[in-house]
Amino acid sequence: MRGMVVPERSVFNTSDSIDISGIRSREGIMVSTKAPQKGYDEDKPPHCENKPPHYNDECPRYTNAHPFTTPIPPAISSLPLPQSANKTAIIVGAGAGGVALAARLSKSGFSVTVIEKNAFTGGRCSLLHRSGYRFDVGPSLLLLLTYFNEIFHDLGLPSLSAAGVELIKCEPNYEVHFASGEKVTLSTDLAAMKEEVEKYEGPGGMERYLAFLKEAGRHCRVSGEHVLRRNFYGVGSLLRLGFLRYVRSLHPFESCWRRVRCYMKSEVMRRCLTFGCMYLGMSPYDAPGTYSLLQYTELVEGIWYPRGGFHQVIERLVQISHHFGTRYLLSTTVSKVLLDSTGTRATGVLLSTGATLTADVVILNSDLVHSYTSLLPPTRYSRSLQSRHHSCSSISFYWSLSHQIPALKAHNIFLATDYAGSFTSIFTHQQLPEEPSFYINVPSRIDSSAAPDGTDAVVVLVPTGHLTYSPGEETDISTTVSKARQWVLQTLHDRTGIDISTLIIDEVIHTPFTWRDKFNLTHGAILGLSHAFWNVLSFRPRIVHPELKGVFFVGASTHPGTGVPVCLAGAKLTEREVRRSCGLVEGEGWGELWRWGWVLAGVVVVVAVVMAAVRWGR
Repeated sequence: MRGMVVPERSVFNTSDSIDISGIRSREGIMVSTKAPQKGYDEDKPPHCENKPPHYNDECPRYTNAHPFTTPIPPAISSLPLPQSANKTAIIVGAGAGGVALAARLSKSGFSVTVIEKNAFTGGRCSLLHRSGYRFDVGPSLLLLLTYFNEIFHDLGLPSLSAAGVELIKCEPNYEVHFASGEKVTLSTDLAAMKEEVEKYEGPGGMERYLAFLKEAGRHCRVSGEHVLRRNFYGVGSLLRLGFLRYVRSLHPFESCWRRVRCYMKSEVMRRCLTFGCMYLGMSPYDAPGTYSLLQYTELVEGIWYPRGGFHQVIERLVQISHHFGTRYLLSTTVSKVLLDSTGTRATGVLLSTGATLTADVVILNSDLVHSYTSLLPPTRYSRSLQSRHHSCSSISFYWSLSHQIPALKAHNIFLATDYAGSFTSIFTHQQLPEEPSFYINVPSRIDSSAAPDGTDAVVVLVPTGHLTYSPGEETDISTTVSKARQWVLQTLHDRTGIDISTLIIDEVIHTPFTWRDKFNLTHGAILGLSHAFWNVLSFRPRIVHPELKGVFFVGASTHPGTGVPVCLAGAKLTEREVRRSCGLVEGEGWGELWRWGWVLAGVVVVVAVVMAAVRWGR
């Protein structure tokens, strides 16, 4: 078993506080003592007062800079400890996929170390605190609850709720605002939806709506069974009979917009049932029809919010992984992945401090393109990844308001008048539309702990094009942000009658450059690589590095794709591949590719023989 190599003492030492190249160890959690990054994290939040002894010396505004912000539930602390598998693993990045994989591998007996450049876990699933106001930095609603319950079940708990996460159902789901003044309320309540749908679709509209949900439900079920829970090793994996039989019914070659248009006649309902493609960082005119599964899970299963913020889910996974023995190195930067003398197998990582950590396997949860281009040896493939289609970016405003604004629900959508044109600006021209659509989340509407009494915390997400590194792009960002801010304020005033500008007492802004610099997201693309057809399934970067042994990936830009529930499903696939590589479990692996490759070759031969026979008969 490979161990961790550092000067003088092992960083696995959990009995003392020791200093090794700027790293302090206490209670098995590795927390950097160096100051957090400046910029948006300059001032300390109120919760830094009375900080526990293992807290960072200089506390950033993100609440989860220390290991745990909430007590460990008895259900977690009483989980049986795993038996050692005598294998070690390093995970670079403590995002949702990284901490989920850490929990899974440590339960399987691996000795796991997670290395995170920031002073907090969760990546984009972290929290931002400002003088008693709390904001979700990234995801603000929980979808596809099945995948959250599944990982906690696999870790030994019945469900997410059993781990101590209180889920609040958001009802209604959204309020969608149009420039005409029309307002549509989307809900899981069929009676309420019947009234909304028939207002725009007329008689028979509800029947067509239910038919759409039936198709979307099939997309959700089949994708879960044959895509999210299965690895794709190469083109041969596309020949699985179970997958092939459903390909046509998944509508991968039709857009979400086209599929919705088959059922909905009105422009209003078409827009209401397609804006969700932005969760994938894609235009509904380009996103494969398969992704109507998002509308199904929202409108049938509902959307949820974890009391205390989305990071509560990540926190429980960190607590479970820590209980199983995982160690976390926070505020620690990885310079590169180390290889053996042959250059074909990973042996560990080199930290920016000069310390070397070694392990049997290295899993990269950092942005995949960043990992290939900055942490791994340069190759033609790594260079090609930068030109792959990426998702959009965003300008996000985090506003602390002096008063509540009852006119806004927990989740609000404001759609542009030129709906199609706004997507063209974002995805074709990579810029902010003249009249952008935007999303507003008011967490304090359903969770009073998000803001002081009588006030509201508001998050505004304005989708924009990702970075292209064109001349003047960085100097123009302030103008772009100002334009987006003014548009949001004016639109809110025009469509709701609220002058919110007079209520803002504090503001934090994240731009495409923030996403790039703080989270190493290539092009500042908030959801990694896009989900266009040639960027998914066998065409998406693989979980297993194609050339280097002992290198694996987990997260948004590898299979199965982006989004927290999808990354949780991906963690299960990566765990299986890691264990298989260590001889701990059997799997399909590359044998599947060869097997189906021969099947494909056989089909080609048969077709060629039949065609030749037909021609000979003529």
